[in-house]
Amino acid sequence: MASGNFHGVITPVPTIVQESGRFDQEGMGVLLDRLVRSSVNGLLILGSAGEFFQIQAAERKAIAAYSVARVGHRIPVLIGIADCATEQVIELGHHAAQIGADGVVVVNPYYAPLSTERLYLHYRRIAQAVSVPVLLYNFPAMTGQDLALDLVTKLALDCPNIVGIKDTIDCASHIRQFIIDVKSVRPDFAVFAGFDEYIMHTLLLGGDGAIPASSNFAPELTCGLYKAFRTGDFSQVADLTRRLGVLSAMYALDTPFFGVVKEAIRMTGSDLSGAVVAPATVPDEETRQKLRKILVRAGVLPR
Repeated sequence: MASGNFHGVITPVPTIVQESGRFDQEGMGVLLDRLVRSSVNGLLILGSAGEFFQIQAAERKAIAAYSVARVGHRIPVLIGIADCATEQVIELGHHAAQIGADGVVVVNPYYAPLSTERLYLHYRRIAQAVSVPVLLYNFPAMTGQDLALDLVTKLALDCPNIVGIKDTIDCASHIRQFIIDVKSVRPDFAVFAGFDEYIMHTLLLGGDGAIPASSNFAPELTCGLYKAFRTGDFSQVADLTRRLGVLSAMYALDTPFFGVVKEAIRMTGSDLSGAVVAPATVPDEETRQKLRKILVRAGVLPR
């Protein structure tokens, strides 16, 4: 699949689990069907919102296989295959290809910081071993290490199978560098914003879209913004950007934020389990009430 097929709003899907923490197939199916019926352009399974780092490898494979089969190629599906060990990433990448995933997403190892050369070798080995397109994932707040511009540029030039990046960093100039500098030497390299409020900024600079968690429950904002941009309705772009700015306050309500996303999905019409994988716990009542107020202010829920 060419990188041009990855564009617009790709939803990082939460993993629906039972109270025991085990995978809830039925609930996951309901959520996947809801998202496919919406206007999102693709799905990311087992990204940060999918709690991949707290789920054993065998169950990660089961979740990936179920999700790809359930979606049935109605829209593209990417699988998060990150791990601290290169060989484990490659094994998960082989599995993603075997089950028919459209691509994989790889955040950098997140325990021991690596030299730039070792990061390069990690990603190059993955790109050479895995047969489906690879998206880099830069989330230094979680991994403790930024994927630097020079590294990403070198990977883009040396590894045709690395087709883009999700940049989740709270700095507008950071994503600008990837868009301007990397695309200048490889125009087909896709650049996605990780933070919801940077969608407009990313698109205006020539980026390809976003991978925002709010598209799980408010695609009318994220996908609406993308559509408005593509059609030149900049009054609508401005309005939706302001509403996303209000909505983005939800991510600061709880740490980690995964339970808040699941609660927002429940509040907007899906009667699913809001359970999370230990050691995380579900949001308390005070947090849920704060979330509801934010959803109302952003126009996602009625007043």
